[in-house]
Amino acid sequence: MTEDMVLQIGTDALFLIVSLAAPLLLSALTVGLIVGVFQAATQIQEQTLSFIPKLGALVIALIVMGSWLLQRWVSFTEDLFMQIPNLIG
Repeated sequence: MTEDMVLQIGTDALFLIVSLAAPLLLSALTVGLIVGVFQAATQIQEQTLSFIPKLGALVIALIVMGSWLLQRWVSFTEDLFMQIPNLIG
């Protein structure tokens, strides 16, 4: 197993992590921004107000994107397991 193989696997893993986290983080960011604008417009300064909408957005995003996220994760793991003989020998 050469350094190039290790770097390629690491790069693929980091790209997978970013692509799996991005939809969830973007949904939470969008809802947080909307709630923040609402709080600024109405002058409600409650820190815990944005928690429930963010949590709801994350649940909805997981319901909508969950199968795609899981399919990407399983595909990467299967590819990694299929490469084990080539990586060892």
